[in-house]
Amino acid sequence: MNNAVVALDGVFKEYKLGTTLVPALQGVSLGVGAGEFVSIAGPSGSGKTTLLNLIGCVDTPTRGKVVVDGQDTNSLSERALTRLRLHRLGFIFQSFNLIGVLDAYQNVEFPLLLQGGLSRKERHDRVAEFLDKVGLSQHSRHRPNELSGGQRQRVAIARALVTRPRIVLADEPTANLDSKTGSQIVDLMKSINERENTTFVFSTHDKRVMGYAHRVVYLEDGRIKEAGQ
Repeated sequence: MNNAVVALDGVFKEYKLGTTLVPALQGVSLGVGAGEFVSIAGPSGSGKTTLLNLIGCVDTPTRGKVVVDGQDTNSLSERALTRLRLHRLGFIFQSFNLIGVLDAYQNVEFPLLLQGGLSRKERHDRVAEFLDKVGLSQHSRHRPNELSGGQRQRVAIARALVTRPRIVLADEPTANLDSKTGSQIVDLMKSINERENTTFVFSTHDKRVMGYAHRVVYLEDGRIKEAGQ
């Protein structure tokens, strides 16, 4: 895939459990093109989260190559990996991972403070823009415990997008939401994907959510079982 923003080539990932090696991924090769909306599907323990962690530069393969936005992650220093995560990747988690003592505005602003380089006004304008995009302008000063599950996931989406990443990784983003709210969240992700041409790679075992994807990649026992529409 010539326009791939993510490319995995013969990737193995093994974890040590005492003296035993537990295989999480076994020879996975996969390309994801710019602007794709790709679902990684499979049962619990199939390797979905491991795959996202490798793409997200929070873990490294035992063998094989992971290339993200043109950079071979195996050859990068810890500082370069941190920079890649901060400037090129956005993350959405099933447990939201918001900072409880910060309000919605501050949670969304946080990655911009880590990045640096923007003035206070530029940060304000960017945060306001993305809170508006997820429909939470009126809730900017609410803390996470004052928001519903769907609203908290919207804050998490705004936080993932505020740095204008090329790639957003979402690990079971609807798992802790009711079906109606989950559909709204996937609708929101899909509309941002189409409007901004942001690449989304998300894991799920929800068939409804898979239906939104351009392409579904099925994992089973750490191997790609089939990939297609």
